[in-house]
Amino acid sequence: MKLVRFLMKCTNETVTVELKTGTIIHGTIASVSPQMNTNLRAAKMTPKGGAQIALDQISIRGSEIRYFILPDSLPLDTLLIDDAPKPKNKARKETDRGGRGGGGKGF
Repeated sequence: MKLVRFLMKCTNETVTVELKTGTIIHGTIASVSPQMNTNLRAAKMTPKGGAQIALDQISIRGSEIRYFILPDSLPLDTLLIDDAPKPKNKARKETDRGGRGGGGKGF
C-alpha cells in the first residue's frame, strides 16, 4: 500500500506534520490528495524558532512535508489493509507486437 493511500484513510485524525523548513504543524486531517497535499483544520503552527500561531485551516504542499507523526491510538492493522483492486494483466497476443518499427509478426 502506498503511503498516500494510507494517509487518505486517516481523515479526521489529529496528527503532527513537520515540514522541510523545520516548521511543526499540529492539527486534524481534513483531506489528503494523491500528491500528498494535506489540508488540516484547527491547526497550530510553530515556525522554527518562532511563536505558535493558531489557524482555522491550512493547506500544505506534499513536497514540503518531511514526515507525519501519527497518534498512538491509530488502528494501524485495519488502516493498512490494501483494499485497492489489483489490476489484471492482459495476455499479449503475438499479433499485438507491432508498434514503432514494424515486426508485427514476431520479426
